[in-house]
Amino acid sequence: MNSSEYFIVHKKILPDYYEKVVAARELLKSGECREISDAVKRVGISRSTYYKYKDYIFRPSEDDSARKAVISMILHHEAGLLGSVLALLADCGANILTILQSPPISNRASVVVSMDIENISDTIPEVLRKLSSIKGVENPQLIDVA
Repeated sequence: MNSSEYFIVHKKILPDYYEKVVAARELLKSGECREISDAVKRVGISRSTYYKYKDYIFRPSEDDSARKAVISMILHHEAGLLGSVLALLADCGANILTILQSPPISNRASVVVSMDIENISDTIPEVLRKLSSIKGVENPQLIDVA
């Protein structure tokens, strides 16, 4: 499915059984209920309702669709600069997954960072702006969000 097939809708306008499907899945995932029949009974829906909607209803935190980002930038070949970049990303709540750095040529190195952004406190444009403000960081760009 592509993103044009999705809506973000406040739960107030949905029938309550949608939220109960999610609650049943959470009971199963946590191990609090071991059987689907126990989970659906506990939240007050039928098994058929659970099976009909279980693969289509998720909380935003359950959906991996926008939890990873890849950014690129050029760093001047200066001691501690990469550490400053990584510290800034960590301060924003990003969890670094990979770092790819080319050898410096003309005292500049290309760096690509992939990160988990589930707990990020800033928007990606704000993070890029903050990276730009670090002396020695050039042209930070978002490559992809997945």
